[in-house]
Amino acid sequence: MGSAEGAAIESMRTPGPGPILEGETRRRRTFAIISHPDAGKTTLTEKLLLYGGAIHLAGTVKARRAARQVTSDWMELERERGISVTSSVLQFEYAGLRVNLLDTPGHEDFSEDTFRTLVAADSAVMLLDNRKGVEERTRQLFDVCRRRRMPIFTFVNKCDRAGTDPLQLLSDVEAELGFQCAPVTWPVYRDGVFSGVYHRRLRHVILFARRGDHGASRADSEVVRLEGSALDDELGSATARRLHEEVSLLDGAGHPFDAAAVLAGDQSPVYFGSALTNFGVEPFLEDYLSLAPPPAARLSSRGPVDPTDPRFSAFVFKIQANMDPRHRDRVAFLRICSGRFVPGMEVRVARSGRPVRLAAPQQFLGRERVAVDEAWPGDVVGILDRGHLRIGDTLAEGDVEFSGIPRFPPQHFARVYPADPLRRKQLDAGLRALSEEGAAQVFFADGDSSAMPILGAVGLLQFDVMRFRLEHEYGAACRLERIGLGHPRWITGPEPAIERAARQPGRLRVFDTRGDSLLLFESEFALQWALDHEPELTFAELAP
Repeated sequence: MGSAEGAAIESMRTPGPGPILEGETRRRRTFAIISHPDAGKTTLTEKLLLYGGAIHLAGTVKARRAARQVTSDWMELERERGISVTSSVLQFEYAGLRVNLLDTPGHEDFSEDTFRTLVAADSAVMLLDNRKGVEERTRQLFDVCRRRRMPIFTFVNKCDRAGTDPLQLLSDVEAELGFQCAPVTWPVYRDGVFSGVYHRRLRHVILFARRGDHGASRADSEVVRLEGSALDDELGSATARRLHEEVSLLDGAGHPFDAAAVLAGDQSPVYFGSALTNFGVEPFLEDYLSLAPPPAARLSSRGPVDPTDPRFSAFVFKIQANMDPRHRDRVAFLRICSGRFVPGMEVRVARSGRPVRLAAPQQFLGRERVAVDEAWPGDVVGILDRGHLRIGDTLAEGDVEFSGIPRFPPQHFARVYPADPLRRKQLDAGLRALSEEGAAQVFFADGDSSAMPILGAVGLLQFDVMRFRLEHEYGAACRLERIGLGHPRWITGPEPAIERAARQPGRLRVFDTRGDSLLLFESEFALQWALDHEPELTFAELAP
């Protein structure tokens, strides 16, 4: 770690004159990694854990080396397909800071899980492929961060491969996303091979050496000053001269780094590297942690809640069942917003008003769990839940409620049939659990819960995940038959008017698990016709 970086981080983690709560809050960093599929997000996540000391060896998702100790992709289906289909919570210490890393699915079919996780983060790392730049999925996720005024740090990955010219890539990002890019590190190529990065804030070049373990361990590095003959000796005079020219161009024409603009979400620091080879990962991690914000005040029903408020408050942003299939557990993930968390404390669920005791708290490194004695604002804690909590619930000491957890209407529907009719009970139990997680939306035609259920999904890949989990976690193998209807709208109004509307051709009335009714339509045109010709009814995209 460079001396300037160490001093910056040290200043951020040294508690001020305030109470312990303030000091612990200041040393938290909670962020999510967002990207288009195949940009290398899970690989980067592992390498951050490697440099954070949380694991000792790393391997790519597809390698599956026996020496691999941990992965953010803990679900069996993820390991089989080499993709992330659910968010993971990963926590580690680095240079005295407590890092909460929220790894998110890259595939658009799991947008709902990703968007919920972003609500729990204080900043985001946007990962780009150096050959593809901004893609549609990247743009969608960026828009979510921008609406929340969330600081965004950009890591341009796969620089070990030939890609778009870095200056052109930055220009494309600014044009596509409409915000400033301020390069902090810059790629250095020696004889056309990615060899290191120039750190603009520290004004030195970090040269890396390839090792024979395919990036499983930390890359060896050497620091060379930009000025002086040592750079010519290491890179050759032609390469050193070209780097000087690029640096002069950046200094003259690029955006100057503006910390206030970064925190406001108007400027993104940009870093170049290769997660596969570990080149540029450590300089990024150090710089990010020195710049990223600690937890800030959160809006609530009674105004902003400051993290140093001694009254505990948190919200549920994720529920996951069967992380440990041997125990059929159900874990609710809490983002702590204020106060100190201690095991056994009693809080109030804002939605129901009922008290709940928070026992057996755990923190995570992928699938691995560690019991915790305390946690602070910015931390993510998992608590065992017996089915009382829902996504979006606020748990607090006092009368306060947080909002803003996004919900999405399903776009695709399919009837589910058990492969073995005698295992209908297991199927119903699995569907109920997946519905409470937010991993599935379950409906019934004619309000008859004994009829074959209908599953709703935001993306088609969710059906594969549901079917896999029903079979492997609940012993309820099943088949799905797609329904040629969609465009759902929850409906309210006089019952005779609802029944009359439901009898029209090309429509199907179904009921959700709370008994609220909605109509499915065969086309966008059919939906629009109903909106124009059913004045007695109210149509809503989301459940009331």
